[in-house]
Amino acid sequence: MKPTIRDVAREANVSVSTVSRVINNKDSVHESTRTLVLEAIEKLGFVPNKLAQSLTSNSSKMVAVFVPHIGPEFYGHLLEGIESQAGAYGYKIIFCNTQNKPERELDYLRFVEQYNIDGIIIASDFHSFKTVHEMNTPIVTVDHTLDETYPSVTSDNIKGGKLAAECLVKAGARNILLFRGPSFLPTTIERTIGAKEFLDNHPDVRCTYYDFDLVTPDTHEIENVLSNHADVDGIFAYGDTLAISTMKSLRKLGKKIGHDVKVVGFDNNYFSTVSTPTLTTVEQSPSFMGKTAFNLLHKLMKNEEIENPHVIIDVSLVERESSRK
Repeated sequence: MKPTIRDVAREANVSVSTVSRVINNKDSVHESTRTLVLEAIEKLGFVPNKLAQSLTSNSSKMVAVFVPHIGPEFYGHLLEGIESQAGAYGYKIIFCNTQNKPERELDYLRFVEQYNIDGIIIASDFHSFKTVHEMNTPIVTVDHTLDETYPSVTSDNIKGGKLAAECLVKAGARNILLFRGPSFLPTTIERTIGAKEFLDNHPDVRCTYYDFDLVTPDTHEIENVLSNHADVDGIFAYGDTLAISTMKSLRKLGKKIGHDVKVVGFDNNYFSTVSTPTLTTVEQSPSFMGKTAFNLLHKLMKNEEIENPHVIIDVSLVERESSRK
């Protein structure tokens, strides 16, 4: 059987409450007594119950991270950034894959309350707004905002949309397709605003919008759209995965990418560097977004003042073969 806190108390010849104070690093324990307890813990191989500790100290040193799915590289880098910064402050992260389902969100929110989780980072389009609004748990959002109440970290999606549209027009594109994400996503709305702001100053450019799933785009749907727009000479896809799928469909239709049709993506993930041709894309930094989000959350958890609660992180254009003749 595993040793218990009572076994440690018996070995060190102290009370259970004294062992508890040592485990929770309380100051009210004499140093010689603390040494006896620590030696007993090591001798018996006792592992403290973290849940019990969290209830005693009112801190679990754990943070829950809500993401909509695990597919895109974006979320992997985001989690790495959060975990790296959390570890620097002695926190662990709990990964909550909601799959964009309200019932899974509610299950995870109940878990957060039951297990005394210290804070939440939400990196998904959230359905359970009323429930989360009633919780006292500190919350930061990433890649979108719930409302102005909660601190947030986003990329400069409006600038990203402008950069992509400008790149296509400068490369000579005049019949442009915007292959967007779902229309309700804040990132879709903001990137569209940016692209439209630039294209509105170029009345000679025709632009048409289509919405796709950014994670698993439907290649048949892409091919149908391209077949109905034989004169297309520029495409801005709102994610690199969608952009690369689009390039495959263009090649299937006999189009020469870079010459016949320019393509720009968004993310600058690994696959954009090894695609054929290599993909021009708007670069964002999910790892830095994750670190920034945890820093905001840590200040919230410590009740520290936050000077800038809504952080917008810069983006840049990385030009490669897909937008060159």
